[in-house]
Amino acid sequence: MKVGVIGAGVMGEALIAALISYGVSSQEITISEKRKERADELESKYSIRVDELSKNVASSQILLLVVKPQDMAAVLAEIKNDLSSTTTVVSFAAGKKISFISAALEDKSPVIRVMPNTPTLVGAGMAAISVGTGVSGAHKDFVSGFLAATGKVVEVKEDLQDAVTATSGSGPAYFFAFVEAMIDGAVELGLSKEVATELTVQTFLGSAKLLQESGKSATTLRENVTSPNGTTAAALATFSSNDLSKIVAAAMESARNRSIELA
Repeated sequence: MKVGVIGAGVMGEALIAALISYGVSSQEITISEKRKERADELESKYSIRVDELSKNVASSQILLLVVKPQDMAAVLAEIKNDLSSTTTVVSFAAGKKISFISAALEDKSPVIRVMPNTPTLVGAGMAAISVGTGVSGAHKDFVSGFLAATGKVVEVKEDLQDAVTATSGSGPAYFFAFVEAMIDGAVELGLSKEVATELTVQTFLGSAKLLQESGKSATTLRENVTSPNGTTAAALATFSSNDLSKIVAAAMESARNRSIELA
């Protein structure tokens, strides 16, 4: 399976690593990247191929578009004349619908839409795919397979992709923001920044592992650690009085709405 990658930033590199981990020969992976120093870096690191955009597009069976949403229209206009009808285009751009991509490509190629997240970089990602019309079973299985090498994959109807963006796509930033707040809170209580960071990060790592491996729900685990009238109950009461659930829901709605706007 010859794979072309357009856009060789951090996520593009993570996908290259996933392809190789999945068993794709490095010589079957070709990138097109405007920054020569970046292209040279990835060519040296992964022994992949580098080629000009038109040749890469024309020779790829799977074409990964790892570009910013605001750049998508220009990229599609540039590649449409070189695409083959047997090439499946895989978009990683937030908000851009399959219909938008297909129309820009004059319906030349089938399209798969993917919403990944940044833990992909450490093999613990969460990706959601939506499959457009005309995508072959082999190409769908290939895309799902190599994405599984970066973490987990689910398939959703495309009209749920904006909700996915608000959940797993933007979700890591919510987590990091909460970690920052906890570290700041611990420092306010007298701990050093170093100790506060170690306590907070390990607490989240352990809690996530417990949630994943215990088979118990987040609700059950929360209840298990909350003694009546204890310290945890006092903290959770503060969250409740400030309506944490409502704050989180409103934030996710804002992310969902922005994803819709990007379309």
